[in-house]
Amino acid sequence: MAATSSALAAAALVSVPFPASTSTSSSRVSAASRHRGPRLFRAATVIRCSSASPNLSQGTPAPAPPKPQIELEFVGPKPGEDGSYPVDRAEATSGEKLLRDIMNENKIELYAAYGKVMNCGGGGSCGTCIVEILDGKELLNERTNTENRYLKKKPESWRLACQTIVGNKENSGKVVVQRLPQWKK
Repeated sequence: MAATSSALAAAALVSVPFPASTSTSSSRVSAASRHRGPRLFRAATVIRCSSASPNLSQGTPAPAPPKPQIELEFVGPKPGEDGSYPVDRAEATSGEKLLRDIMNENKIELYAAYGKVMNCGGGGSCGTCIVEILDGKELLNERTNTENRYLKKKPESWRLACQTIVGNKENSGKVVVQRLPQWKK
C-alpha cells in the first residue's frame, strides 16, 4: 500500500475534456447536433506518472543478488592426437538443473553409441548416462535410489547424469565430470 500511495503522490492529475457524443461518422450526425450552440463535454481524469520521480524510486525493491553459479568441466572420454583429453566447459545456476540437461543444452556428448539409440530420455530407467565425478562431488545431490540400483557395483564417484542435480541453490564452485568413464577392475 505504501508503494501505491507514493505513486499516487507523484502522479499529476489532469482533466481532459472529451466530446459527449461518441459517434464519429459524419453521415450519422443528427440535425440537433449540427447546430452552432455550445457543445457538451464530459471530463475525464488522466493520471500521469513520471518514472523519474524520486518518490517512485523509493518504493522499488533493490535488485536481487546474483544466484550462485556452478562451473562445469567435461573431460572427453578419449585423448586427442596430442595425448591430452578434450575439455568442454559450461556454467549453470546452482540447484536448478540436472547434469543431463546441462550437457544436452550445451551440446556436450553424453551417450556412447548404444546410449544414443537406446536411452530412456532422462527417466532413470536405462543406466546409459553414466559419468564419473572427478572433482566437486560435494556440489551435487546425494545418489538417488535409482542410482544405487544401477550403480551398486560401480565406484562411488560414478553417477547417472539424469539423476544428478547440480548445486543446491546456495553453493557455488567447480565440478569436473569424466564423460563415458572406463570401468577399472
